[in-house]
Amino acid sequence: MGWGVIRQEGIRLRYVQHGAITTPSTWPMPRRLGRLFDGVTELVEGYAPQAVAVEELFFNTNVTTGISVGQARGVAILAAYRAGIEVAEYTPLQVKQAITSYGRADKRQVQEMVKALLKLPDIPRPDDAADGLAIAICHAFTVRMGGARSQEAASDAAARPPRTPSSRPGSR
Repeated sequence: MGWGVIRQEGIRLRYVQHGAITTPSTWPMPRRLGRLFDGVTELVEGYAPQAVAVEELFFNTNVTTGISVGQARGVAILAAYRAGIEVAEYTPLQVKQAITSYGRADKRQVQEMVKALLKLPDIPRPDDAADGLAIAICHAFTVRMGGARSQEAASDAAARPPRTPSSRPGSR
């Protein structure tokens, strides 16, 4: 699972750190998920972020891979939730549009823009870590534009009944 930490200073983005939490493929799934949870918890405690942004699982042709990615996402979301940190989710299309202004950009184009936007000497490695930085940048840009949609805001909106003409302010 790739991750990236950035800092927003006014309109500038500053690189802080990136990396990946990995587990041996030979470990049983509960142990692997436990390691991911512990790793995300350590990151949250160490960096004290204002928000955690994760990529939505949009579509995957390999069902087994999709389930594994979904489990890893859930672990990251749970670790952030337990720490009381806002969670925002973005589709791959949103990330690509935010980073390159083109929703069908390929991985290399996104990586080059991450490098340029954060003024890095090289493309971040491994690829998953570059993805983590891209999602962090997407979130920073989205918040700057006032468009962040957190899990809490989404669930609060879902819990409210829809407004009807009679429930609008000023109506009877």
